[in-house]
Amino acid sequence: MTAGTPLVDIEGLSVRFGADGPAVVHDVDLVVHPGECVALVGESGSGKSVTARSLINLAGPGARTTSRRLLIGGEDASRFDAARWRRLRGTFAGLVMQDALTSLDPLRTIGQEVAEVVVHHRLPVGRRRIGELVADTLARVGVPEPEVRARQYAHQLSGGLRQRALIASAIAGQPRLIIADEPTTALDATVQAQVIAVLKDRVREGAGLLLISHDLAVVAGIADRVHVMRAGRVVDAGPTAEVLARPRHPYTRQLIAAVPSPQARGSRLASARIAPDDAGGPIRILREPLPARPAVSDEVVLEARGLTKTYRHRGGRNATFTALEDVSFSIRAGEVVGLVGESGSGKSTCAKIVLGLLEPDRGSVRLLGEPWSGLSERARRPRRAKLQYIPQDALSSFDPRYRVKDIVGENLPGLDAAAGARRIGTLLEQVGLAPALAERHPRSLSGGQRQRVAIARALAAEPALVVCDEPVSALDVSIQAQVVDLIAELQAKLGTALLFISHDLGLVRHMADRLIVLKDGRIVEAGDAIGVFDAPAHTYTRSLIASLPAPLLAGPASPHPIGTRL
Repeated sequence: MTAGTPLVDIEGLSVRFGADGPAVVHDVDLVVHPGECVALVGESGSGKSVTARSLINLAGPGARTTSRRLLIGGEDASRFDAARWRRLRGTFAGLVMQDALTSLDPLRTIGQEVAEVVVHHRLPVGRRRIGELVADTLARVGVPEPEVRARQYAHQLSGGLRQRALIASAIAGQPRLIIADEPTTALDATVQAQVIAVLKDRVREGAGLLLISHDLAVVAGIADRVHVMRAGRVVDAGPTAEVLARPRHPYTRQLIAAVPSPQARGSRLASARIAPDDAGGPIRILREPLPARPAVSDEVVLEARGLTKTYRHRGGRNATFTALEDVSFSIRAGEVVGLVGESGSGKSTCAKIVLGLLEPDRGSVRLLGEPWSGLSERARRPRRAKLQYIPQDALSSFDPRYRVKDIVGENLPGLDAAAGARRIGTLLEQVGLAPALAERHPRSLSGGQRQRVAIARALAAEPALVVCDEPVSALDVSIQAQVVDLIAELQAKLGTALLFISHDLGLVRHMADRLIVLKDGRIVEAGDAIGVFDAPAHTYTRSLIASLPAPLLAGPASPHPIGTRL
């Protein structure tokens, strides 16, 4: 490469699978220079990941790639053989995947993962210096005690540390191009900010970054230029500030309008539309209101008192870890309670205890006024239907042998076949799915459809409380808006209480009546959600809110009128 040569320079890239398969990427142009970040955004299935992976010949089995120009590092990549592509990966280009736990080899230490590129490509480092290189690389991405972490395995690290270790393995060979595919999805706000800071540092050092993300706020904070993809085509492109502030394509406008914001509370996210001012004034977002919610009842649906849970570290005689300590809260009928905190704060442990899947060491849980914790499952079973769960990964919560009708029908005992089929059809329609999907297997559905099936399953039991554990964190912004609207509409209609667990503080602000903030297993702040967001009292709560990416459109330049119909 010569100075000023783009790292990536492609024109007319198209990708199809199979000899006669339809193109999944159509005529894409893309240029990435050293020292800049270019983002690809769009909904699931838009072609973002296939486009990015085509740059290192990893589009997938059966992929057929054509282009008018395909220059990687100034060389004609259309002439590369398999050996040349292997030499390029890790040295010229490093890939950061979304899920570090599944991307890192569970049988190898973090140090071995980071050192792989050096060993595989026989880089001139020297065997004795490999350990120093690993420690230095881990330290560069903000991993504390790098020599200790290098001897550990992926499952022994937190989500944020695993993601940083994955970035370290991608940059250990000093690649000039980093391809990051959804590197911050499912991370809490503070860890997300740390991971983005690591990537920004590499860009400042002169590396090129191709970022694939459905989080427009993250893109706004790091990308120099953005390409918006839909159905395999780039429909909008340009400098990030320009595209996000003045979106030209209707699809780009829809993506931006669907992002939760303080002004969106009480309205349907999926109904949002950007209405440009005829006189060239500021952009306005128009939204339809959600149905009116009934007043929150004084009836307490769930009461937790003094919950404490301690785990013993593996291999340690007296080493313990306190996941929860003296946690108390209550949820009233029709109330939405948000539970937030960074990774390791105790959210998941709290949810498991509430669901009766884990027993506390101390404390108690009462459901509908009667004891819930400390009972056998046989004793809990008659009331189990009153407490339901919407998981983060719906597919993994389904029996792979079941069809949609079997999954939803799990919560409809005692109905004959005809009545059960009618009820399942009604529930599917209620969550916006065609009754004909009852015969399908979940693996043949999209992520948004699977999440709707999980909601239908939960509602089938007519529960008093639903625990929503990161229910939309893996969905793109447009599908997320649809699912969030669905949960909000059904909650308003049915009056079901929700315990809404999420790392997305903007989403929690949109949904919750009350907010509980966990840190290191303890409640550090609780109260009215809007009051906590507007005037956080605890230092940790303030740091969480400060970690949020800046809103895409905010302030007087974007009034966001709520309840205005198009």
